[in-house]
Amino acid sequence: MTNKIIKYLWLVFIAGLFSFILFVWGVSVNFLGLFGELPDFKTLENPQSEIASELYSSDNVLLGTYFRENRSPVTFNDLSPNLINALIATEDIRFEDHSGIDFQSMGRVLFKSIILRQGAGGGSTLSQQTAKNLFKTRGQESQGLLSKVPGLRMLIIKTKEWIVATRLEKSYTKNEILTLYLNTSEFGSNAYGIKTAAKTFFNKTPNDLAIQEAAVLVGLFKAPTYYSPVFNPENSLRRRNIVLAQMEKYDFLTDTEYDSLRALPIELEYNVQNHNQGYAQYFREVIKADLTKWTRENLKSDGTPYDLYGDGLKIYVTIDSRLQKFAEEAVQEHMKALQELFEKEMGTRAPWIDENGRVIPNFLETQIKRTEAYRNLVKRYGTDTDSIEYKLNEKKKMKVFSWEKGEVDTLMSTMDSLSYYKKHLQAGFVSMDPHTGHIKAWVGGINQKYFKYDHVKQGRRQPGSTFKPFVYAAAIENGYSPCYSVIDQPVEINIPGQPTWIPSNADGKFSYERLTIRRAMAQSINSITAYMMKKLSPKVVVETAQRLGITSDLEAVPALALGTNDVSIYEMIGAFGTFVNKGEHITPFYIDRIEDKNGNLLQQFTPRKKPAMSEEHAYLMVYMLRGGFEEERGTSQGVPYALREGNELGGKTGTTQNASDGWYMGISKDLVSGVWVGGDDRAIHFRSWINGQGGRTARPIWVKFMEKVYADPSIGITKGPFPRPERPLSIEIDCDQYEMQSNRFSDYDYDPRKTDF
Repeated sequence: MTNKIIKYLWLVFIAGLFSFILFVWGVSVNFLGLFGELPDFKTLENPQSEIASELYSSDNVLLGTYFRENRSPVTFNDLSPNLINALIATEDIRFEDHSGIDFQSMGRVLFKSIILRQGAGGGSTLSQQTAKNLFKTRGQESQGLLSKVPGLRMLIIKTKEWIVATRLEKSYTKNEILTLYLNTSEFGSNAYGIKTAAKTFFNKTPNDLAIQEAAVLVGLFKAPTYYSPVFNPENSLRRRNIVLAQMEKYDFLTDTEYDSLRALPIELEYNVQNHNQGYAQYFREVIKADLTKWTRENLKSDGTPYDLYGDGLKIYVTIDSRLQKFAEEAVQEHMKALQELFEKEMGTRAPWIDENGRVIPNFLETQIKRTEAYRNLVKRYGTDTDSIEYKLNEKKKMKVFSWEKGEVDTLMSTMDSLSYYKKHLQAGFVSMDPHTGHIKAWVGGINQKYFKYDHVKQGRRQPGSTFKPFVYAAAIENGYSPCYSVIDQPVEINIPGQPTWIPSNADGKFSYERLTIRRAMAQSINSITAYMMKKLSPKVVVETAQRLGITSDLEAVPALALGTNDVSIYEMIGAFGTFVNKGEHITPFYIDRIEDKNGNLLQQFTPRKKPAMSEEHAYLMVYMLRGGFEEERGTSQGVPYALREGNELGGKTGTTQNASDGWYMGISKDLVSGVWVGGDDRAIHFRSWINGQGGRTARPIWVKFMEKVYADPSIGITKGPFPRPERPLSIEIDCDQYEMQSNRFSDYDYDPRKTDF
């Protein structure tokens, strides 16, 4: 009888063993599609996990990332020994001894779980956990028909992880498996991979983690939310000390070290990475559209398009992180003070006013209809205007932007918040190296989180007097000297079928003095600019502006001389850069190169260049722009002497009607910069033209920026003169000599009734 039992047991054992081997084989080949696919050898050799694409500045500073899972990989040499020791002691102490499956650990789990009915952990090795991370063995896409059978699903999953773990052990070294595991694990707080986790929780690299910090991160593997040091600090502390105890148990720590470390509190430097943080936020959003287009148009070797959010691309841009920092500081410092002045002038009155200074009725009611919130309410309530109005005026908790306190928690309705935000002045600033076309700094607004619209490239507004240099550029190209003089008096321009145009000066007065065109541009005299437009014709001025780099549509009308057509700061710096770059126009340029995750070059970008004017004419325009600083009552005379000392600078202010737009274009031998300041709506502006003029709203941002740039010698941007052409000038710029050489003429006498152009 005993022999029969023994024989029966042996048969059961052999049958069970055979069935198990058959089961493992069936899982490994996905027999009849019953078990779900396993990764093939090629996939094992090149495992894919989503890696964030990274945006680097020209000085190699990480500006931001694009991701679905915020993950950046590291190599084994980037890992702290403390981290490796904590991981092995806690998760897999026999990691160096097994080949993917730890049978001793499995036996312990079976004995405790089945016989003793106690929880004993999963018994998974680090190789199995890496398999789970890499190939999503527990995801729906990996399941077969039998996965729906109760009890079988987990057995199939575990079997898959055993199989993949043993294959990983054959394909990778132990160090590579550890690195793969740490690069693919989730740590909570939108941190995937050890590099992002170390940065998020401790603002460190994985190499710099202290023992207790490494223990906190390793403790998160058990349950990232439950053991989060941010959301559940007590659980995290307890779990960290368990990890430290495991390290002491396996001699990675001495008793003394363990006792001292377990007594320490958890000290975090917590900062979750998101797109509303870091430098160049507006720039990062603008370039995202370019990068998305690039990924659609460029294919990987397997024929699929690149994925900006998962392929780990490395994008190198022309932005200099130091100049970007200075630009953001300059905008913030000035706009905070300017907003205070604006609110003081506004008082209790609404700032949305018409050309006569009267508050525009129903302004907010009209504006709200352009918002997403209003469109959603219309979808929900249809023609029920009472419900829509009730919801628009219903108070709710929200965070709002504030210059004084940053983010503020408050109670506001949708209408309240619209009114609040519409009262904020906006700004745009961009700076470019005119010799390369490289954009070095880009600030699209006052706060990208709350004001998404980019005022550098997306925004187009009337440039006012900053357009005048294109009129004078046309004059210079047509043989006029900067010393050519015109009387400041009323000018009439008559075009058939159009009313006579007689522009007034900013102060409404005419001096009737004879001024050189350099001084006239420096003082921004409208009458003299209009006279030059009359001499040249709008068609010639349009052609000149477009050749120099203005890409917006320009209407060939006399009023164009005073900047009545909308343009962007982006194209304006490209055009002004042509003057500094000896007459060669370079389209502003901000992507240098794109590499794949392994550092292989995918594309090197080159700027688009074209000759736009002669070197002599370009230099004469630089000389004209210097007039704002050098001529009597020039509009840049208010720039501090410390910035001008030992330096040649050029600049042009601009202010549109009712001070809706304030501009400043500033040039030095190394940088061309543009600033715009105004309300999001043209109806929102200072009531006082004096307060709203470009010299007060926009120019101070450029001044602050340049002061910061010159104060930092590490950047290599220095004061100094603009380079002169090697050949002697063919046009006289010494006005005394010019007066002696030229015959005085009276071509300013004209018949105001005759047709012009």
